[in-house]
Amino acid sequence: MTGVITAETPDCLIVTGMPGAGKSTVTRHVAERLPRSARLDGDFISRLVVGGRVGALGEPADEAARQVELCNRNLCTLANNLSDAGFTPVIDWVIPDRAQLDFFISLLPARQVLFVVLAPGIEACRYRNTLRDPRERFHFDGYEDLEADMKRELGDAGWWFDTAALTSEETADRILREAHRRALVN
Repeated sequence: MTGVITAETPDCLIVTGMPGAGKSTVTRHVAERLPRSARLDGDFISRLVVGGRVGALGEPADEAARQVELCNRNLCTLANNLSDAGFTPVIDWVIPDRAQLDFFISLLPARQVLFVVLAPGIEACRYRNTLRDPRERFHFDGYEDLEADMKRELGDAGWWFDTAALTSEETADRILREAHRRALVN
């Protein structure tokens, strides 16, 4: 099956999108469908820093940027280690601009990087957030700016996948079938 993500390919799949786009659910489904895979959650990795933690949009901004870079390095190191051990890494993380995507690609030199932007639209992201368990809901009011920035910076990168009318299972199935030919960025 040419063009399909399989356990035999040394690919690294990165799934990004705005908060509420479905990254966590979709990457879980994708990883579950592969015989040897690992789901790497950027939110989880960033929260490994406990003392002195500054979130991606936190203050001071220079420390937030330093911790985002550390998280990105850790995600790529884990992806390389897992891929070397025969697992397909599936990364779930907001990559908002070209510089961060290029950084990932530079740290994954032996991998084909597949980059999927889940793009169901702002209203779908907001709605999906209301469906979450109250403890898992997030407060984010920067959708318009983030969407504009991502389209400007990454609009020609990878596969922009409108998932508004799809279930998470349907989205995962299409990613597995189509990402290799639609999402390659290196």
